[in-house]
Amino acid sequence: VQLQASGGGLVQPGGSLRLSCAASGSFFSINDMAWYRQAPGKQRELVARIGSGGNTNYADSVDGRFTISRDNAKNTMYLQMNSLKPEDTAVYYCKMSIRSEIRTSIYWGRGTLVTVSS
Repeated sequence: VQLQASGGGLVQPGGSLRLSCAASGSFFSINDMAWYRQAPGKQRELVARIGSGGNTNYADSVDGRFTISRDNAKNTMYLQMNSLKPEDTAVYYCKMSIRSEIRTSIYWGRGTLVTVSS
């Protein structure tokens, strides 16, 4: 199983970006999905999470600006980021809890860099 994150880039303050994370390989189902981010010199933090039933949670710092969603048919998760601020600059990582025939395991994507700057 592999996760491939994409969609990062350079954007001006107030702009928008949409991140994607697709899971590939052989597995039964995907449980929770989440986006984390790590800014330079800081610890990795949870940005948003979406459960298998579609319930969502957001960090206070992004609530109202970011929207997490999933397309189960495509094994893909998205993060729509609006009203971006310089403090949103970070490497964004996706994480999924994936159930295979034998076990449920946690997988991480490599990360995609988001830079918010004028």
